[in-house]
Amino acid sequence: MSNGNTLRHLAIIMDGNGRWAKAKGLRRTKGHEKGAEVIRDITRFCADHDEIESVTFYAFSTENWKRPQSEVNFLMRLLERYLKNETSTYMEHGIRFLAIGDTSAFSPALRERIRQTEEMTKENTRLTQILALNYGGRAEIVHAVNRLINEGSPVNEENLSSALQTPYSDIDLLIRTSGEERISNFLLWQISYAELYFTPTYWPDFTPGELNTIIDIYKKRIRRFGGI
Repeated sequence: MSNGNTLRHLAIIMDGNGRWAKAKGLRRTKGHEKGAEVIRDITRFCADHDEIESVTFYAFSTENWKRPQSEVNFLMRLLERYLKNETSTYMEHGIRFLAIGDTSAFSPALRERIRQTEEMTKENTRLTQILALNYGGRAEIVHAVNRLINEGSPVNEENLSSALQTPYSDIDLLIRTSGEERISNFLLWQISYAELYFTPTYWPDFTPGELNTIIDIYKKRIRRFGGI
């Protein structure tokens, strides 16, 4: 029986690319490449879903810079290639692309690719795909508070919500793959009343079918939002 929960904004912590590759005797980069393909599949599923308006993927955190430089460089190249290759997907499926996080640390070429993709897709309305890039939840909140102070605006919940980088509604459902059960500094403000789901599946093995099963479980949960 469904409790009638709507699912407008889905967020996903994509975890397990490296472990997936290691289990198969492959280089970690192969896990990241496969993971990028899964982003495409899940985004298309969300675009075809009757309720989902936005899906936010945790693609690169502020802590990911601690990884080996060779892996970081590969991830930057993979992101640029992904955005270039997804042009047709965005336009054919009516998907708007947005990036959140501090992209100033990226190369000029990557920043320009991000800007072009946002501009090209800004009129698409079927789904908004948000990639969190060099993103940290605490940093986003601090940035929003400082913005309000500089503007001379009162720092209250309504104004702070509006000043955050992440647009649209709060998160309804947050999924993390790979079996880890942590939030890892992701969308700390926006998940205040989100339902959480942790799956042992590594991200490269995550499928639209499993997502659909998780959504069914979400629909049966009771969301009280602090009430009885």
